[in-house]
Amino acid sequence: MIHSMTGYASATRELATAALSVELRSVNHRYLDLQFRLPEELRALEPGLRELAAARLQRGKVECRIGLNPLSNAAVPAELNNEALKQLRALCEKLRLAWPSVPGLSAAEILRWPGVLSVQALSVEEIRADCYEALQSVLEDFTDSRAREGEKLKAILLERMASMEERIAVVAPRMPQIINAHKEKLAQKLHEAMAVGDDERIRQELALFANRVDVDEEISRLNTHLAELKRILQKGGAVGKRLDFMMQELNREANTLGSKSVDVEVTRVSLDLKLLIEQMREQIQNIE
Repeated sequence: MIHSMTGYASATRELATAALSVELRSVNHRYLDLQFRLPEELRALEPGLRELAAARLQRGKVECRIGLNPLSNAAVPAELNNEALKQLRALCEKLRLAWPSVPGLSAAEILRWPGVLSVQALSVEEIRADCYEALQSVLEDFTDSRAREGEKLKAILLERMASMEERIAVVAPRMPQIINAHKEKLAQKLHEAMAVGDDERIRQELALFANRVDVDEEISRLNTHLAELKRILQKGGAVGKRLDFMMQELNREANTLGSKSVDVEVTRVSLDLKLLIEQMREQIQNIE
């Protein structure tokens, strides 16, 4: 399938004490540019996560955000911090000596004191598998979204190619008429040249005629390139760079067709082809 480089996907899963969120978004880029935004406690997982993403993606500027937010209603295991309790007791004793009338702290106030309760955080090893599974799931949705967008781009390209084929088909039937009209002009010029015996001018006119009106090669190449484009689109995969190269070849032939034109209709076809090629090039910039 054809994949777009533009896509978005996200997912959230609840762990024992926290919610793990994974978000992927991407735009077009010449190469694969992976950027990870991770909390500090998950930084050690980045190499493995990067390898997992790189195995599924070919091109694009991809940003991966992973968050870890504590659950408000989770039963978080906690223990008393003995060192913090000792420090708090020492402060209370000093306060009583300096101000005996001050009442002591209640149990609830002691537990709310910063550092008295130490919450056991999730270790990297405990969350590693969850992170990998969450990213793998999001990558599935992400690639599916890019594939759907890629199919839309493919349809647009095929539509533009059909329009190009219609315009190219206009040129070939007109060539005999164009050649005959140019021959008449050439015959008149040759008659004038022969009246003065200018053999060099006759040779120049013949060479110019042969070069300017023969566009069979350009039409043949345009049709060949369009056939190759269809083959590439049907084959699918990471074909963005190949398609971009084909746009350069098509544009070169369309330019040559216009430069050789001695007919208004052929010139118009050349301009239409260049416009369609530019429209296709803009779409191809988003293809992986």
